[in-house]
Amino acid sequence: MRSSASAEAEMAPISHVEFDPTTEDGRLAGVLDDLCQVNDATFRRRGRQELPSRAAVAALVEDSMAVLYPVHFGSGDATGRSLRSRIALRLDELRERLEEQARRGFEFVCEHRSHRQRCPDCALLAAEVADALVARLPSIRRMLDADLQAAFDGDPALRSIDEALFCYPGVRAILQHRLAHELYRLDVPLLPRIISELAHSETGIDIHPGAKIAPSFFIDHGTGVVIGETAVIGERVRLYQGVTLGARSFASDEQGRLIKGVPRHPIVEDDVVIYAGATILGRITIGRGTTIGGNVWLTRSVAPGSRVRAAQARQETFENGSGI
Repeated sequence: MRSSASAEAEMAPISHVEFDPTTEDGRLAGVLDDLCQVNDATFRRRGRQELPSRAAVAALVEDSMAVLYPVHFGSGDATGRSLRSRIALRLDELRERLEEQARRGFEFVCEHRSHRQRCPDCALLAAEVADALVARLPSIRRMLDADLQAAFDGDPALRSIDEALFCYPGVRAILQHRLAHELYRLDVPLLPRIISELAHSETGIDIHPGAKIAPSFFIDHGTGVVIGETAVIGERVRLYQGVTLGARSFASDEQGRLIKGVPRHPIVEDDVVIYAGATILGRITIGRGTTIGGNVWLTRSVAPGSRVRAAQARQETFENGSGI
């Protein structure tokens, strides 16, 4: 039977064990040396640089939601204030946070700045981006209202538009996409991808910020949806879970490196419905009013008004060895 002293020693937190990792006999000395070696070049290049913060970008998204839908989000920190005051409070926070994170993003790719000082050109660009996004917020709100109406019209289980705004992952994903897409159009480094990946982590829906999506867009259920960078989606399009709008192949240059920015994802025209598990690949066009059935694998263009279905399974009965 163990003594009480030995039992207490086993249960003691590891943090109580004292060692100096900077000395040769420290237990982490070798690990520390290896980590310093592999990070040395990056540290010398960016050690004093303020990189964009995922936490700050997440807060930026929450500010945006409170500005776009102040009655639904962010009202707790403005109790007793008028609607105008609520929006003004969060709009000021949004603009300030966006300018700071955009500056960090521009400096991340800036080639002429000193690592000891901020780049005035990047700071100016960041201020212009913040002003531009703020100016586009009313038009973003109008698109989102159309998306919410499409959700309500397209899902018989949905009791209200408020329910969609509060609860539906597809709505959350498209809300963040519309913010990310505007920043993508403004050529802001890193921030659009951070926003899209925050939405991806939360909803399971992966939309590249470069994808062009018209209003009245609805993703039902949503888990596993993937929409690539150069995809173009028309008005009143509805997708279900597991749909992929992807690339069929990737062009390379003479050195075998991938050529960036080539249109390689589908064009989905207005009033298209794509059911669960469908995979649509390449720069093909899905014509207006088409319905794509579940689990379809499609690599060719489809004429308007088409109905595309997967091959149906056939059930057979084998008795006494027949059919073998």
